[in-house]
Amino acid sequence: MSTMAFRHSAAEIAASVRGPALQPAPGSVPPPPPGMRLPVRTRPPQIPPGGAPPRWWWLGCHGGAGVSTLAHLVPGGMDAQRAWPNPQLGGPGGVILVCRSNASGCAAASAALRQWGSGGTPLVTILGLVVMADAPGRLPRSLADQLKRISGLVPRMWTVPWVPAWRLAPPEPATAPAAIRRLGQELQSPPWVTAKGH
Repeated sequence: MSTMAFRHSAAEIAASVRGPALQPAPGSVPPPPPGMRLPVRTRPPQIPPGGAPPRWWWLGCHGGAGVSTLAHLVPGGMDAQRAWPNPQLGGPGGVILVCRSNASGCAAASAALRQWGSGGTPLVTILGLVVMADAPGRLPRSLADQLKRISGLVPRMWTVPWVPAWRLAPPEPATAPAAIRRLGQELQSPPWVTAKGH
């Protein structure tokens, strides 16, 4: 039997995926307006009995971002419940942000990054951003430009296309697009995890 064990720090993962890990710059990065800031977790994470400790957090930048879908389809992460995790209370120190590809989703992702960059969050490492499509078809140019700018602020960005089947039934592996499978494979491979015999 084998188990998956987290062996690399969040900063090491970020550096190996795409260049040096980002660092907050309080005083240089303006914080977002108070109404755009996410709260900070004040209680230790509740890990289900018998469950494996999470290796990263899925942090939705806004409601309906798609965190529950990712948590269901991609093992290894834990839903942060739309609050910045505090590693001092337990849990991993790495965060993967999640947003929709519409204007409000892009704005929320930008605000989350500004909140982190301005020092308004606990000391966590941003590992990347998952952008979930909000509609079928290609993105309007304005949204594509926004996401391109945001992609330069994160170590890694993944995109998940619109899935018509998920409008009629809950997301399941059988209906997941190739992008979800690639995301899962990447997050289940070194340097994200290391398989150890047990």
